[in-house]
Amino acid sequence: MFQFLLRKWRRHAKTQVAGVLLFVSMASCAGPIAIGQEAEPYKFFHEYVGLKDDQIQQIRQGKAIAKVIESRTADEIFVFGAVYIEGNPESYLKMVSDVDALRKLPSYLAIKKFSDPPQASDLEGFTLEKDDVKDLKNCKPGHCDVQLPSESMEEFQKGVNWSAPDAADQANRLGQKMVLEALARYREGGNAALGTYRDKNHPADVGETFKSLLSRSKALPVYLPDLNRYLLDYPEGKSDKIESQFYWEKVNFGLKPTLRIVQAIVYRGQRPNEPVYAVAIKQLYSSHYFETALDLTVCVKATDNPKQHGFYVITLKGSQQAGLTGFKGGIVRKVAVDKTRSSLEKVLASTKQKLEAQTN
Repeated sequence: MFQFLLRKWRRHAKTQVAGVLLFVSMASCAGPIAIGQEAEPYKFFHEYVGLKDDQIQQIRQGKAIAKVIESRTADEIFVFGAVYIEGNPESYLKMVSDVDALRKLPSYLAIKKFSDPPQASDLEGFTLEKDDVKDLKNCKPGHCDVQLPSESMEEFQKGVNWSAPDAADQANRLGQKMVLEALARYREGGNAALGTYRDKNHPADVGETFKSLLSRSKALPVYLPDLNRYLLDYPEGKSDKIESQFYWEKVNFGLKPTLRIVQAIVYRGQRPNEPVYAVAIKQLYSSHYFETALDLTVCVKATDNPKQHGFYVITLKGSQQAGLTGFKGGIVRKVAVDKTRSSLEKVLASTKQKLEAQTN
């Protein structure tokens, strides 16, 4: 059974990177920024990632590099990646924003944008798996296979006639209603309204968990302070530089299909030393695995070599996940992290190949 879990986690790590890098990412495209005697992105590579000179040189020469960043706790995972691409940043952003292409990935079962304001019709296709529906019938705080607050577990048990032939349909309709209500609460109250998962013995306050994860990114408040504030203070941190949209998606990261609600945030710089634009994808809810997640990807134009006319893609992927502690959890974590790192390198190399082929 344990070997089966490891095999599934290998699939999870590979498909997670392939899918998330295309859409669930933060992309920022900027011109050169020089700080002190060291131009960007090399200052970032040295000070915030801890890359060695030979690794930076490999990135400059076009090799995709990924590195596991040390985390504070076992349930946090951070992976950095970078590659140089001969082309323009707009081609990259066009690729990662292609929702139709994302639907074709084997790890993506469905994806749809919410209306503004969100409507019930937006959730057509947002359905629970049979095993999840079955589990909801007897879900209790501390013992549930679906990530939920305790009040949601109670609502499922009271709001569904579990002896009826259409119990699954009732559960899905109720789940869709709960998503709309939760999204409305978040749009009004921000991170504090995201609730607390109580499916495991140790409750996870989603807003506080996200705040803790974001605090690990020391570079974000330095390079994109407005975006950092927006991520923490939404909806109070509104800015004329920032727009946001909401999506739901059904993905298969290996163990079982997972429903997610995400916020896509678009940032547009207004000063020469600011990024031209940025996109952040923030997880608001996941039915399995991820208690919180945020991916950061930066596109920086190359200026160190006059013969180069391209840009660097720099990615930092962060998440907090349950089940990665203890002896067995530690082994699973190592497999997941190693596979995520190697898969990220492959995806970055593939991205470079595709975009440079378009340029040529």
